[in-house]
Amino acid sequence: MEKLLKNKKGFGITEVLISALVLGFLYLALLHMQVGNREALLRIRGRDGAIEVAQQVLDSLNRIGIESIPSAPTSSTSFELEKISRSWERGTKVGGGTSTIEYTPTVTVAPTNDYTAAGESIYEPVSHVYAKQVSVQVSWQFKGSTQSINVSSVIR
Repeated sequence: MEKLLKNKKGFGITEVLISALVLGFLYLALLHMQVGNREALLRIRGRDGAIEVAQQVLDSLNRIGIESIPSAPTSSTSFELEKISRSWERGTKVGGGTSTIEYTPTVTVAPTNDYTAAGESIYEPVSHVYAKQVSVQVSWQFKGSTQSINVSSVIR
């Protein structure tokens, strides 16, 4: 009986190698998850910057008024604005430095009868546009592909 107990005092080489292999796979999975989280964070920051740019464009269009926004009565009118860059400081845990993304906003003004008042007098028909449907598409490059968002609003 004592002979059997003396042989069971520690781990064998096979058990140690299997344990090291399992820990190695767990470590690789953890590294892969960190890379995925870093890319998700960059994608989210890019989208948040695009939303900020779209809102800035809509606010600017609202400030200048509907008379200054070019539109056609029967077809959509699109125009591209100058590129807008956004930068932010990256944390030291991800290598530090600054990240910069260039956004390309495109404004589309769609014709609609919902925001047109029409009337008639004895002299002439009268039509007045009191609001315009505006859609802003902001696009940017991320890892070799083009990402974009659309934000719509009514400018009065």
